[in-house]
Amino acid sequence: MNNDKRSGFPRGFYWGGAIAANQAEGAYLEGGKLPSTADIKSQGFFGGLRRDADFYPTHKAIDFYHRYRQDLKLFQEANFNIFRTSINWARIFPTGEEKEPNENGLQFYEDLFREAKSDGITIMITISHYETPLALVDKYGGWDNRAFIDFYLRFVRTIVTRYKGLVKFWLTFNEIGNAAVVPICWDAACIDPKSDHLLQRMYQAAHHQFVASALATKIIHEIDPDAKAGAMIAYKTVYPYTCKVEDVKAAEDAKRKEYFFSDVQARGYYPSYIRRYFEENNIHVAMERGDEEIIRQHRVDFISFSYYRSRVVSAGYEEPAEKTTDSLEGLVNPYLPKTDWGWTIDPDGLRLALNDLYDRYQMPLFVVENGLGAKDIVEKDGSINDTYRIEYLSAHMKAMKEAIADGVDLRGYTMWGPIDIVSNGTGQMSKRYGIIYVDLDDYGKGTGKRIKKKSFDWYREVIASNGENL
Repeated sequence: MNNDKRSGFPRGFYWGGAIAANQAEGAYLEGGKLPSTADIKSQGFFGGLRRDADFYPTHKAIDFYHRYRQDLKLFQEANFNIFRTSINWARIFPTGEEKEPNENGLQFYEDLFREAKSDGITIMITISHYETPLALVDKYGGWDNRAFIDFYLRFVRTIVTRYKGLVKFWLTFNEIGNAAVVPICWDAACIDPKSDHLLQRMYQAAHHQFVASALATKIIHEIDPDAKAGAMIAYKTVYPYTCKVEDVKAAEDAKRKEYFFSDVQARGYYPSYIRRYFEENNIHVAMERGDEEIIRQHRVDFISFSYYRSRVVSAGYEEPAEKTTDSLEGLVNPYLPKTDWGWTIDPDGLRLALNDLYDRYQMPLFVVENGLGAKDIVEKDGSINDTYRIEYLSAHMKAMKEAIADGVDLRGYTMWGPIDIVSNGTGQMSKRYGIIYVDLDDYGKGTGKRIKKKSFDWYREVIASNGENL
């Protein structure tokens, strides 16, 4: 990529948006699809996994399955040149064990990708984005069962073969590091957070995903040499609560837990620090002969990551430190504002993240999730004046521009999510991220009408100016 203008975004920069199939498509039993793990999530924080709930947000979602053509036209109007989504595994292999794929599911995504291509939009696909055929989990448990590797690779080979030339970028697992984070290991690794020997199960699952990711990368490179395979991690810039050595050490340890997943995928080996962590926590990861060689030989082409917030950690909770209500964030940072859902707003943390990741790996980077979940109000005249979203996105884009000036090789940005979708964390529609409003409430009631917010026109101009007008 030509990056001769260090003061701005490079020519050919990818601008667009990202969604996940299970949070947008709906039609959860149409076209031969059977339930996925996402289809038994009721509302609530990383929510209740129940088979008897009265309402499941993913079953209808925003009906992207039937309305994708309309939505892609809106993305085209907003000048998108890239769109990230995922392929619902249970649309292609409804139980996960079929020998032959479901043609209806394959054709749906082919139609979607061809439509996007005709609109001038490049496709980036997350292969596994928090959904697995439910029948697989019922029969084999979670990703700590090695059987999942072969099922996943059959899925990968099928879709990469079918969509050769239509998909330019493949991400093997969404936020792969969350396979070892409570309480969301269910989403990433299909492991119940209440399990016995939870750490053991989570890191065993992570190892199987590393092997699967490496072999998926091999498949992608062999079938479609023009396509690129990437890691996708969740990244939160970490600060020590004080300058005490203990707090600084706690922050470094927290960073390494995030780095571990990109270290393995980008560098091709298990770092020494994680081996010590395994020893101290009585974790014994079972590896088969050849696993480490597979991981070493088939490293990713780029690193992509989500960035929403930073967090503060301490070696020990002390007054006047204030604990957050979100177990994923740590202590409250008194110097930063927060969203309606209590997440810190820290654009400078994104610049730090980009520099940290690029200094560590010297690989191309993509910011593939970043956005503001907020409560939007439709005015009497039908307008939605989400200036707070514009301010949030603009500040983070300015931070990206600074990182590029620092020398970071940043290739693209896909905001989360350009159209309102069901929140994975809470199951709500009222936690809205989009520049396009969808007229549905938290219980799926409403017209489903799409309405452009004030941020829509702003983002369209940002892209038209390649980030000059922020």
